[in-house]
Amino acid sequence: MPPVTRPATIDDLDAVLSLLGELNPDDRPLAAASAARIWAEIADQTGRTLLVHEHGGVVAGTVDCLVMPNLTRDGRPVMFVENLVVAERQRRSGVGRSLMRSVELLAVGARCHKVQLLAADDAYVHAFYRSCGFVPCADGFRKYVPAGTVGASL
Repeated sequence: MPPVTRPATIDDLDAVLSLLGELNPDDRPLAAASAARIWAEIADQTGRTLLVHEHGGVVAGTVDCLVMPNLTRDGRPVMFVENLVVAERQRRSGVGRSLMRSVELLAVGARCHKVQLLAADDAYVHAFYRSCGFVPCADGFRKYVPAGTVGASL
């Protein structure tokens, strides 16, 4: 079976969760019911595509893509990329590059004017994204919201 990058299905959920565990080893695993509920939300979200790279029948990598409509740039949307992870045993084998080529194809197909992501402060990771044609261009900011915070209304 040749390698393929494709949209994930519910059948890929366990493999995706395993990969995300490699990305964030300090995270507490989701309960099966929670994971299934969140998967349903992701699958129903317009503009959202979770990709997997499968090699020999095994999911070797994943990336999450979100196309966000935009009122600037002639109405062309923006693609946000999150949680790119390649199984440790498959790293440096082209899996990440295949996933990023598919990300770019999705962005072109959606008429996006840019693909945007944040990367870990890691020289290898930065070199990888540069080799995929990405350019570091801005300082990013983030603020984590504590778990259990009750939502406030505007």
